[in-house]
Amino acid sequence: MKPKHKVLIYNFLGFAGLFVLFRFILHLTLTIDSFYLAVISAIAASFLAPKFAITKIEGVEKIVMKWIFIKGFKIL
Repeated sequence: MKPKHKVLIYNFLGFAGLFVLFRFILHLTLTIDSFYLAVISAIAASFLAPKFAITKIEGVEKIVMKWIFIKGFKIL
């Protein structure tokens, strides 16, 4: 599988997992409309999800991750 396809899948899984988790937790705690729950969950998930990208390091394409909870980039 090409690295850019892996990055796309990793970004989607990171966002989707957090979105479902936030939506479930907010549904249990708040009694607001479903649309607003989805909007709040999407904003929170997009802010807290790890971001994956491709970079060339020493001529080789590598996947790197940037996350709000770690400093700098992590090479995968």
